[in-house]
Amino acid sequence: MSDEELAGVAGYMQRAKEQAMQNVEHVAEGVAADTLSEGKLFEIAQAVGDKRLEDLNVADTTCGYCAVGCRFDLYSDGEEILAARPTEDEDAPVNGISTCVKGKFGYDFVNSDDRLTTPLVRDENDEFREASWEEALDRVAEGLGGIRDEHGGDALSVIASSKATNEENYLMGKFARQVLGTNSVDNCNRLCHSSTVAGLAATYGYGAASISVEDLELADCILLTGSNTTEAHPVLATRIKQNVRDGADLLVFDPREVQIAEYATQYSRVKPGYDAVWINGITRYIVNNDLHDEAFVEERTTGFEDVKEAVQEFTPERVEEVTGVPREEIVSAAETIAEADTCVFGWTLGLTEHSHGTENVMAMANLAAVTGNLGKPGTGVSPFRGQNNVQGGGGDMGPLPDNFPGYQDIADDEIRAKFEEAWDCDISPEYGHYTTQMFLAADDERVRGMYIIGENAALSEPGVNHAEEILADLDFLVVQDLFVNETAQYADVVLPACSFVEKTGTFTNTDRTVQMVKQVMEPKGDSRPDWKILQDLANRMGRDWDYGSTAEIMEEVNSLTPLYGGVSHARVEAEGGLQWPCWDKDHPGTERLYTEEFNTDDGKAQMQAIGYSEPAELPDDEYPFTLTTGRVLYQYHTGTMTHREEGIMQYTPSDFVEIHPDTAVDYGIESGDMVRVESRRGEVTVPAQVTDRVGRDNLFVPIHFAESAVNRLTDEEHLDPAAATPEFKVSAVRIRPVKGEAEPVRRADVEASTGDD
Repeated sequence: MSDEELAGVAGYMQRAKEQAMQNVEHVAEGVAADTLSEGKLFEIAQAVGDKRLEDLNVADTTCGYCAVGCRFDLYSDGEEILAARPTEDEDAPVNGISTCVKGKFGYDFVNSDDRLTTPLVRDENDEFREASWEEALDRVAEGLGGIRDEHGGDALSVIASSKATNEENYLMGKFARQVLGTNSVDNCNRLCHSSTVAGLAATYGYGAASISVEDLELADCILLTGSNTTEAHPVLATRIKQNVRDGADLLVFDPREVQIAEYATQYSRVKPGYDAVWINGITRYIVNNDLHDEAFVEERTTGFEDVKEAVQEFTPERVEEVTGVPREEIVSAAETIAEADTCVFGWTLGLTEHSHGTENVMAMANLAAVTGNLGKPGTGVSPFRGQNNVQGGGGDMGPLPDNFPGYQDIADDEIRAKFEEAWDCDISPEYGHYTTQMFLAADDERVRGMYIIGENAALSEPGVNHAEEILADLDFLVVQDLFVNETAQYADVVLPACSFVEKTGTFTNTDRTVQMVKQVMEPKGDSRPDWKILQDLANRMGRDWDYGSTAEIMEEVNSLTPLYGGVSHARVEAEGGLQWPCWDKDHPGTERLYTEEFNTDDGKAQMQAIGYSEPAELPDDEYPFTLTTGRVLYQYHTGTMTHREEGIMQYTPSDFVEIHPDTAVDYGIESGDMVRVESRRGEVTVPAQVTDRVGRDNLFVPIHFAESAVNRLTDEEHLDPAAATPEFKVSAVRIRPVKGEAEPVRRADVEASTGDD
């Protein structure tokens, strides 16, 4: 290919930028162009255009940010990522030619000056020093092995990584059980969608989305709650907005008037923490007015009479009193859903991160079932997953305290025997600790050592003050990551891992599609892929792992995991992706769940009666406001990757607190003023952003910044009883201005604001 033909890449980028300004499908690129002052956009295009294609490495891969599963070609000169260019439509089943700002531009972290490229060990002066891999791995084997031998495997825990590949997460679970002898292995799913998994599994059988992404464009009606889709999942939001433009109804229920609400047929502001109340109110209206799908309920569900009885207390008047949603809006939403031929029900963490999140999900599952919106095109339930591989690595691959890969229960004697034989080890039938329980168990030394891979628990755990104390007091802590993050500061050994652009494997996206991740660069410095580190450690600790590639690991996965029985690298590569369940090598994968039956003993949806519940902590005279937390478009989780992207940091350089204008007047606060936000557990000081996106009694703070660490305010003790999910979305707080201090609010467009996701 000639230089002139290669310049077509730059031309493509130019045309994409121009189109982004006019087409909602590319709103992220349009905003990015403004944010980056055109320089970054054309700098990348020029960098590619200045080189001959034969001098570049090009790989089609899957994005390493959220779990939408966008695919694109990455261009590299071997030293850095130069461009991300969409693949052909048929090779990108979820996103087509669309990408969000992070997937297109967010790669400076790969070559960041503070990238961890050499193992570190803590010396006799309590300082880090560089070490060889031999010394570091020996230290880890000695530290973890010593605790195992003296106190038993139950004194150890592993936090796996939803950023890593399926194959690596499979090995993380295997390492915990086979090598360390513990079932205390968990991942970030515990802090986000574990209540989704528990609620949907109890009702339908699978704890995952029942739809394909295309159903978002086929549905006549879409109900979204607790999801700032435009910012947290921009490409999915594009599909939804296109469908609305073509005539679909969009119902948005959320404590904040998030950006997707601008496109809604109806937006209803709800009081945080009472989602099951308004959902049950809609179900009651539909059932009591004979608007439900009688045939579907009769033929394909059980528990209808119990649900009908349970929802009777949720009259429109009571729903309004409890949630603040006017009676007429409950009626209107119910009639819109009932009259639609097809409806998709979507949510994220605003529904799940509660002390009763599983009940919220079950209530939503009931609503979908009574209206018959399951198993047909344009219908279904869709929990939008947050991290790139939280569906696959966070659940499917079994780095969980209660499940083997494929959601196979460790308490089941037959299943456990299968894995004991395959892994040549004894495995306890007792469930291990969930993530937050690991930190609580460490209080009385039931957990003495941790191996944390690709997670920043010092920022992501609820009650950060407590988490910091535990991390500092552990007998031994290993952290495996790209950077010496806040958690690694407490480690005895820090191991340098690889990013997704430096290794090969698979991710599973939010609609259950398994897709390839391909290496486009060599690992930086002496960093290594997670699977190779785990293999070296396992062999040091008495095992004989001999995997030659992640393709071999996937072969072991599909031999033990029926859901992935037909998934192989060769098939995923050839077919562009496979949706589980994929039972064998001849099975085509499953586009849409529950077309004929549910994954339950009798093949029917098991509807569950859900009653009244409220948050564990309510506002009072001392702490009169309800704080909720979430994400912003230009940041990602605890900022490990995005904080190293200059353009992104110019747009959202710090946390802030959203405050209603009336509240701001009451407290004498203006945008940019520093505000102290205090809960019963801690305090943070952040600049104010005065906006009517939040209600008068509510506040919002993003989750992305170590400097403010909003999880100092959240509660680590009141967990969902079924899923052990913390209540990130409701904390009682108070505020006061910090006089004499102010900081400019750098957000260029307050319309593209933060998300309750």
